[in-house]
Amino acid sequence: MKFKPLYVLLLSGLTACAQIPVNTEAEKKERSAEQEEVSLQNLPKQDLTAPILFDFLVGETALQRGNLDIAMSRYIKLAKSTRDPRLAKRATEIALHTGDPYATEQAASIWIELEPESIEARQTIAAALVNLGKLDAAQPHFEILLASEKESIGNAFMQLNQLLSRNADKNSTLRLIQYLSQPYKDLPEAHFAISQAAWYANQHQLAQQEMQRALTLRPDWEIAAIHHGRILQRISIEDTSDFYRDYLQKHPEANEVRIAYTRVLIGDRQLDSAREQLRWLTEKNPEDAEIVLAAGLLAAEMGNLEVTEENFKKALSLGYKDASTVHFHLGQIYEETNRPDLAMASYQMVKSGGRYLPAQIRYADLLAAKGNVTEAREHLQNLPAANDQQAAHLILAEAQILRRTKAYQAVFDLLDEGLKKFPDYPELLYDRALTADKLRKHKILEQDLRKLIKLKPDNAHAYNALGYSYAERGIQLPEALKLIQRAIELAPGDPYIMDSLGWVYYRMGKIAEGLNYLNLAFAARPDSEIAAHLGELLWVQGAKDDARNIWRSALEKDPDNEVLLETLQRLTKKKVVD
Repeated sequence: MKFKPLYVLLLSGLTACAQIPVNTEAEKKERSAEQEEVSLQNLPKQDLTAPILFDFLVGETALQRGNLDIAMSRYIKLAKSTRDPRLAKRATEIALHTGDPYATEQAASIWIELEPESIEARQTIAAALVNLGKLDAAQPHFEILLASEKESIGNAFMQLNQLLSRNADKNSTLRLIQYLSQPYKDLPEAHFAISQAAWYANQHQLAQQEMQRALTLRPDWEIAAIHHGRILQRISIEDTSDFYRDYLQKHPEANEVRIAYTRVLIGDRQLDSAREQLRWLTEKNPEDAEIVLAAGLLAAEMGNLEVTEENFKKALSLGYKDASTVHFHLGQIYEETNRPDLAMASYQMVKSGGRYLPAQIRYADLLAAKGNVTEAREHLQNLPAANDQQAAHLILAEAQILRRTKAYQAVFDLLDEGLKKFPDYPELLYDRALTADKLRKHKILEQDLRKLIKLKPDNAHAYNALGYSYAERGIQLPEALKLIQRAIELAPGDPYIMDSLGWVYYRMGKIAEGLNYLNLAFAARPDSEIAAHLGELLWVQGAKDDARNIWRSALEKDPDNEVLLETLQRLTKKKVVD
């Protein structure tokens, strides 16, 4: 948040400052802007006394030094003593910047008292009260704000749930919106807002009734129809399909509803009906780039990448506004269909936006896969990083390229340098820990994972990795079990964690428990390492044919997996299964 300098406030209203000269053009512009913001005739007549000037200086000095609490308390004091709304506004801005909801309420209360006609002040106090869960106190402010909207009252209701989203008590939010909606019973947006609030409060029947009322008042309102369909999905897919189909018979040009209907059909595996809807969309809107792209995305959901590619290319030819996103998705299609050169060219067409960095990382990855590891690393190193997160992601991407060459020491050194710049970055800590394991630097592995657990106590994979490391080395098995059980609590359906749990039970001699979890893990994800572990338990139990079958199938998919190959050589004394 940018704070205006002290002299702007001093020059723009306190009467004793009227004689202070304005020496520069910049200062004149600042003064003019401030005078436009607040009408001077409405300001209090206040001399600039020594105590006021002292509080100004202390507050401004604290602000410039980053001591926001001191600055805030001084400006609240000044607002109270001078009754100047500009100082109350400034105190509120500082309070907002501190993130203290109680101080924000205090400052904003003074501001709205001094400037009751200010929409900005009323919005701020309403938001502050919502953040504190004081909906009853916020209610009159929302009433005034809604009444002030006049022609844009519909838009105000459409934003109401978002404004109230921070309130944890969803039932109280629903009651407030119902109350605020009472004078607007003929406004469809008011019923839409009630429906949304009811949905968030898990009152689905009320949500359905209110959305139906919105549609009764405005039958051609597509967004209401889509939301009504989403509510019905909680009850019955068949009812949802019937509703969308009936709506489209009355409003055949409702393309967004048709897209929603197509998604329902795809989810219900009614693919022939879904294709019929796709044909309608593309035939009726052949020159609409948005619709053509949407049809391509729907085709991708059905697994028809050929149609998806065709539609994406057409959307580009029609001038779709976000070309970079389309090129990114095309690159993914080319990768999935084993056309790496086209994928690389497509990723290079991504020039800006949120897809830029992921596209360049994929380009470097494909470049490395062709054997150009040095060039791929240089490409990543030359990419601009807008923030620390992007810089860390680039380091991780480069580490992944090196890891595929099994240059584990180089990977470790790269991550080590990265952690000197970003010592608390979770992904870097996790990646270095796994690399340290490859190099048998177990002390660093444990150090990094324990630090990660401290930084992110809900990181299931950190607990799992540390527990698995102990189990693999056959040490501290009781603690290993506790760590992995904690990971399971955090991510109960993760097959890799179930694999670790099965493995630690095996290491503890509890074969039956181990086999149970490894079977569950393998059923959820037939991964090569899980196959190696499951096969080993079957092998030691004497079910060697079953073990060989599992290993043989895994080898066909992943012939170079280190864990699988080591298991085979250790147990069968051969590099492959006979």
